[in-house]
Amino acid sequence: MSDDVTPPRTPAGQPPSPPPPSTNGSAAHRATRIERDEAPAYLARWQERRAAGASHADTVREREQTGDGPLYLRRFRERGQDAATSDALPPLWERSGAGMQRAMSEDNRNKEVVAPPAARSEVVGDVYLIRHGETQGYSTESGLTPLGSWQAHTWGHTLGKRVKTGERIVVASAATNRAGQTAEQLHRGLLDALELFEKDVEVEAPTAMEEFRNFQVATPEGLRDVTGAFRAYYAQIEALERVALGDRPLWLVEVDRFWQTQQAGGDPIQHWLTIPMMHFEPPAMCVRRFWAGIMRLVAANQGARLAVATHSGPIRAFAIAALGYDPGEPYNTEHVRVKIFDDGVSAMVSYRNRAQRIRIPDVAHLPSWRIGEDWQGFAAPPLPAPDPPAAAAPADIGRPV
Repeated sequence: MSDDVTPPRTPAGQPPSPPPPSTNGSAAHRATRIERDEAPAYLARWQERRAAGASHADTVREREQTGDGPLYLRRFRERGQDAATSDALPPLWERSGAGMQRAMSEDNRNKEVVAPPAARSEVVGDVYLIRHGETQGYSTESGLTPLGSWQAHTWGHTLGKRVKTGERIVVASAATNRAGQTAEQLHRGLLDALELFEKDVEVEAPTAMEEFRNFQVATPEGLRDVTGAFRAYYAQIEALERVALGDRPLWLVEVDRFWQTQQAGGDPIQHWLTIPMMHFEPPAMCVRRFWAGIMRLVAANQGARLAVATHSGPIRAFAIAALGYDPGEPYNTEHVRVKIFDDGVSAMVSYRNRAQRIRIPDVAHLPSWRIGEDWQGFAAPPLPAPDPPAAAAPADIGRPV
């Protein structure tokens, strides 16, 4: 009897069955065969279709009919067989209520009235009240630091990029070192920008104006800037602390409160704005002379841009008087913008994203609050004569006390 065993036949397309294990062979022959050299099922089917001449479209159509393929593809085909979702819908106003219609048309029913260009006011003066750049200190009449010079130069360079050819720019300042140097650096940056961008703009050299000075303090040496008053204060306070005899004068007490507020990390300008002080110039007086300076500049330079380098205290008081609230201390080279309109009685004051149109105060008819002032105020309309007639009013009614 022979040991050769003929393997059984297998149907076409199926892998042959492994030979039965030999009972008398070696261990390698008795191991189960695990290698496969035939084509995978998907490849075998593709080869059969290719041999039969079927195209790719026929293959796809067959898969769609038999439901063959990945799960995500079958689900996608199922959604495609559903009802179409692109049918034309009726207009929104037909399938929504009145509330929806009102909400959709809200932007078209606002109450804003925009005046035509012919009815708009023309700007005859554009004024920038600019705080000086970073200074070396407030205890002396110091100039700007390198950073302060760069701030002022950058401000002027930015202004030069924004102006148009044919405009006129006037630069003014307060009569202090820090404000004067700010105006000079601003002027240089402006000229650099005009040359760089090739613009033909007329620029006036910086000039100092008395109206834009810092608020003053009444000292034994006369009216001094708050920085100049510090030197007199420091010289006397040291002598009084050594001797400690007698009462300190009121001006010295008020200046001491002002500077102690700054040394403690507080806001000395807010102290000046909110605390009545007998020897400090009132904020209202600073606002008054600022308006006087602005109107003088605008009258002499119709249609020009006016850049004024000054101090933070009067600028802040000016903004408070125009806006009706305290918008805060301006940073170095931050500005308050004032646009004077051609009617001569109104202006637009803007500061920190807030703009307010106000009536320009008539400085010539405002009280100066001097001792012995003979100011009667605005005359009241006459009243009808009473019956019986009243006694005559005193002659000094309406005079400030």
